Amino acid sequence: MSIEHVAIWVRDMEAMKTFYEVYFQAKTNAKYHNKDKEFESYFLTFDGGARLEIMRKSGIDNPQQSESIGWAHIAISLGSKESVNQKTTQLVNDGYHLVSGPRLTGDGYYESVVEDPEGNLLELTV
Repeated sequence: MSIEHVAIWVRDMEAMKTFYEVYFQAKTNAKYHNKDKEFESYFLTFDGGARLEIMRKSGIDNPQQSESIGWAHIAISLGSKESVNQKTTQLVNDGYHLVSGPRLTGDGYYESVVEDPEGNLLELTV
């Protein structure tokens, strides 16, 4: 068994798609649009096969909360401490919010946490 994909509701699909394409080399399929349901989505595929579905639907507007029940973050493995440091610096220099790190955690992970354009947490790890 394996997880096929993870999905997230977004406000600005084009900005989110571009963010993951530019910073994480995601490959994107053609936009799916169901006019009757007022639903749109993209599937973003990362090296290694992991997929993220970004979705928008009329009437979805739950305000972001700093913490809530549900998914906490998406972790992206970059392969090395140097890559974590470089990607973190790049994102911060480009104006994205650094939540923590880079640091070695108590359980042995080397990570930083940044927010994507809509405030979702991305854990950048080795």
